[in-house]
Amino acid sequence: MYNSGVSESARDLGNQVVEACLSMGFALAGIAPAEPTARRREYMAWLEAGCHGDMGYLAEMLEERLDVRVLLPGARAVIVVADQYAGRGEGELRSEGAVESRGAAEGVVAKYARGRDYHAVVKRRLHALSDRLRELYPKAKFRAFTDTGPVMEREHAVRAGIGFVGKHTLVIHPRVGSYLLLGGVATTLEIQGGPPLRGGDFASSVAEQDRRGAAGHPDHCGTCTLCIDACPTGAIEAYRVDATRCVSYLTLEHRGTIDPELHEGMGDRLIGCDVCQDVCPFNRAHEGVGVGGERVNDAYADEGRVRARLPILDVLGWREEDRSRVLGPSAGKRASVAMLRRNALVIAGNALAKREDAGLRAAVGRIAADAGEEAVVRETARQVLVQTDR
Repeated sequence: MYNSGVSESARDLGNQVVEACLSMGFALAGIAPAEPTARRREYMAWLEAGCHGDMGYLAEMLEERLDVRVLLPGARAVIVVADQYAGRGEGELRSEGAVESRGAAEGVVAKYARGRDYHAVVKRRLHALSDRLRELYPKAKFRAFTDTGPVMEREHAVRAGIGFVGKHTLVIHPRVGSYLLLGGVATTLEIQGGPPLRGGDFASSVAEQDRRGAAGHPDHCGTCTLCIDACPTGAIEAYRVDATRCVSYLTLEHRGTIDPELHEGMGDRLIGCDVCQDVCPFNRAHEGVGVGGERVNDAYADEGRVRARLPILDVLGWREEDRSRVLGPSAGKRASVAMLRRNALVIAGNALAKREDAGLRAAVGRIAADAGEEAVVRETARQVLVQTDR
């Protein structure tokens, strides 16, 4: 796997590590220097504005999050990888009213939550990588992470040449797109990265802009505002997302009731949201671009298409065993049964606002009248009845 000879240079070792990551199935890999964030001021302002909502963990371990050298004392480099969970051209752009377009109301599950949970899929290989490097370099330290760790993974990804940060705040690779899941390994090993083995010649310009700090925010989106314009709840400003309005946050992170003003914008989205990525030009298939550059990991496939769209009437009646049966191995299981039924009620309300459905309305009414229901579910049902009262 690696040449452990003492004469190899840090750059040679970096190239070997990147090659090893690619051989493990990652779509992209690179090496970033272990440096503090250049966005401290912006991140702190984002927290102070409450844009993180219920995600209190984002305000914890701040110094570790803002400087990987605090997370891993003596860190010299960050190995960054990206798994691709969907291919360019797979966007599901749906017109308004889709909640009723197929007859019975259905809830859509975002593409990243249909297959196996990416946290486990990514981390398993990162731990294997760390273990192998630890065998070869026993004096070095390694710490693997995904988006659950206190690490500014997108910033490290940019520095590693994985891509650039788009206006929707997600990392975009010009030839692969942004359907990417990030992870990495911080290490005290002396290791350097060369030019990205996959992808274009944009890395040096991105790195140069990144070194300038906030004033030189990489902007490869140009004048495009498609993601901002398409966001159904108006959560996106350029390079800034108010999580408290984001459908992915509302459906997977927020555990209370959802502001009725945001119900319509949720549309038929039961778990997560793909809109800002689906409209992105970098995620569209273009002739002659990206040919052979995509490496979608089969682990994220919705085998049997059992999770892409779920009948709302079924979800309204779910119990824990139903959630486990349908969502067991996926990232969608992060949402509790109460959250999923709450989300389903919002979708039911959106469907009823467009077309009357006696069975759906009766189900919502039963939940609203059931004193034994969890408070968040019962209150959402009441909200829906008020909004759709005819």
